[in-house]
Amino acid sequence: MSADLGRILQRAQDLSCGQDAVRDKVVARLYQEAESLAREVVLTEKPARDWDSTIDDILTSKRYGYPSMLALLALVLWLTISGANMPSQLLARFLFAVEGWLSSLFLLLRAPDWLHGLLILGVYRCLAWVVSVMLPPMAIFFPLFTLLEDLGYLPRVAFNLDAFFQKAGAHGKQALTMSMGFGCNAAGVIACRIIESPRERLIAILTNNFVPCNGRFPTLIAMSNIFLGAAALNGGSILAVLLVAGLVVGGIAITLVVSRLLSSTLLKGIPSHFALELPPYRPPQVLQVIVRSVFDRTLFVLWRAVKVAAPAGAVAWALANIYVDGLSLLSHAAGFFEPLGRAMGLDGVILLAFILGLPANEIVIPIILMSYLSAGAMLELEGLPALRELLLANGWTWVTALNMMLFSLLHFPCGTTLLTIHKETQSWKWTALAALIPTAIGVALCFLAAQGARLVGLF
Repeated sequence: MSADLGRILQRAQDLSCGQDAVRDKVVARLYQEAESLAREVVLTEKPARDWDSTIDDILTSKRYGYPSMLALLALVLWLTISGANMPSQLLARFLFAVEGWLSSLFLLLRAPDWLHGLLILGVYRCLAWVVSVMLPPMAIFFPLFTLLEDLGYLPRVAFNLDAFFQKAGAHGKQALTMSMGFGCNAAGVIACRIIESPRERLIAILTNNFVPCNGRFPTLIAMSNIFLGAAALNGGSILAVLLVAGLVVGGIAITLVVSRLLSSTLLKGIPSHFALELPPYRPPQVLQVIVRSVFDRTLFVLWRAVKVAAPAGAVAWALANIYVDGLSLLSHAAGFFEPLGRAMGLDGVILLAFILGLPANEIVIPIILMSYLSAGAMLELEGLPALRELLLANGWTWVTALNMMLFSLLHFPCGTTLLTIHKETQSWKWTALAALIPTAIGVALCFLAAQGARLVGLF
């Protein structure tokens, strides 16, 4: 059998017909035979209209497929950004009111100032910010994303992107593993097991971090909403949506570019091919989707963020309140990173927050918040507008926010993802590369953006 296949492939090459074309013809012929047999044995009283094929003619076509993907992404982000602002403010007001009650209780119990600072101004305030800023966007975004997944649209996304990954020298299934990365990069890395080729599986693992996961979407949405959304200017939500959608598309583009570079250098080889059978569209189980997205994604991610944010808040407060030579430990550490941060259009506090936020992406902004609050006036933030005022008071501009979003998209994976990469590759070398590659790209792009803004006088 293998000898016959070899002769067929050799004959195809002699006729200037590549192996890709042979595979496509074989698969197409198999489906033609299956459809022919089905027509012979299956009887229907009245031919039913094939709605799946009609919809796929639009959603998977070269003309309408990509605009449809971008439109759906923009719609999901617009609903998330527009709907999250007011709930975030209400939740923040409630949680910070609870902080006042807790402070009164500590005062009544005559608790020492350091204990009040550590537990209330450190741990609780960090948790309050995480919940108030992260919960509303996740409660909107995840059900919408799960709805598209339950409807059967995500395999169509993989189908549309398959040709791009083939041209990048990667496996077409990488489009599926990349889609999994939108939920969690660690889950996306595990999903790379569906790629049979070790070389192509490694490419998918090393590039999965370029799509934003659950932990980074709230940061992107919050930053865009603060500086371009309703918190910044009237009618700015559309600009905020376009910015986040553009960053997501940019992350996909960088995935393809890096995949191409890896397949041409460290991981040379010929890409393999696969046949993707699109599942039928299914009426979404709305109640099941809501329950699954709330418990399996929203609350799961929020609980993970809370578990990491609690000690992070304590550490940030301690670093800000332990002094050496007249400066806090936080100021010493932030000062060390300040030159690099300024060159990137950020500051030392932001870079330190990304480093301290290695356990989970969700706590980067809370650490920045705790750093700024510990260094200045203690401010009870009531939603995104108050956060914007705090950031502006600490020298932020729209360039800072943009580079914050860029570096959030393009920095080292979280600790969970790195451990997963090591488990999947059994190599610290590839794990280190998985951290260094996106971080180097993030530093370079932020540096170019900052220097370009300085050259034209915008920063």
